[in-house]
Amino acid sequence: MRILVTGGAGFIGANLVRACLAHDHEIVVLDDLSTGNLDNLEGTDVSFIRGSVTDATTVRRAASDVDSIVHLAARGSVPRSLKDPVATHEVNATGTLNVLEAARLSRGQQVIMASSSSVYGANPELPKREDGATRPMSPYAASKLAAEGYAIAYRTAYDLPTLAFRFFNVFGRFQSAGHAYAAVIPSFIDAALRGETLTVHGDGTQSRDFTHVDTVCATICQAIDSRTTSPDPINLAFGTRTTLLEVIETLSSKLDQPIVVENVENRVGDVPHSQADSSKLRDLFGDIDPVDFSSGLVDTIEWMRSQFAPRSSATPLSTGSRAA
Repeated sequence: MRILVTGGAGFIGANLVRACLAHDHEIVVLDDLSTGNLDNLEGTDVSFIRGSVTDATTVRRAASDVDSIVHLAARGSVPRSLKDPVATHEVNATGTLNVLEAARLSRGQQVIMASSSSVYGANPELPKREDGATRPMSPYAASKLAAEGYAIAYRTAYDLPTLAFRFFNVFGRFQSAGHAYAAVIPSFIDAALRGETLTVHGDGTQSRDFTHVDTVCATICQAIDSRTTSPDPINLAFGTRTTLLEVIETLSSKLDQPIVVENVENRVGDVPHSQADSSKLRDLFGDIDPVDFSSGLVDTIEWMRSQFAPRSSATPLSTGSRAA
């Protein structure tokens, strides 16, 4: 099939492009390169369109001759959304509306979109169930809730085949560090590899359902191949719960070095605990074998090390196992 991946030069997109190519799909990438990087697509055979999902005309052109759309383009980061909520809404909510409208006006293509576990927000329930309350704590979370709401509405109103995945703290290759809005895993690894102090917001007991990018890509590829849709959002995580203190302990063990931590104040909008109920995901994608956290962390360390030091000089890391 011919697949459009919006945000395809970004972290998850670059991994998904490679996974889709391995499934013999033809790929079109739409990315404005505001956070993505063409270097992430080096060595891939894709048709690249530079443009933003906020430009409805460009989106319609990109979607005109594809079989499925995977919509990953987004303005990420809770802190970034607090600084500029309108820009976050325009990309995440209006941009998603543009993608759905392009699919409706074109060939009624399947649209798989990335939502976020942040939509649960202040809901204290663990694990997070898709039918549980959504209480966004940031403009980013609200924009993602609006986006998945549009996907559901287009399915009902126009019979458009849609599938909204709620991602939970995805990490892995191509995820950038060294900037103000970097995610916690690459930030921790980057600081540790450089021998710098790790900054932890809060006491480190906050927990996340970290999901390796290979697990996400395998699930999306299966959804494309099976033409899976859903009337409700689906959690894309497998119910693990790891505290930041445990992340630091595992990182220290894999690097075989002590790690110095500086604790600072909690950030506004940060959810204290996140863990997915994976029942619906397992019902739809029962044969997905998720990458366990330890193995995923090793893979990410090796990739990040390769970005600023020759791989031959790297200290070999122990490998973990895969768990169902």
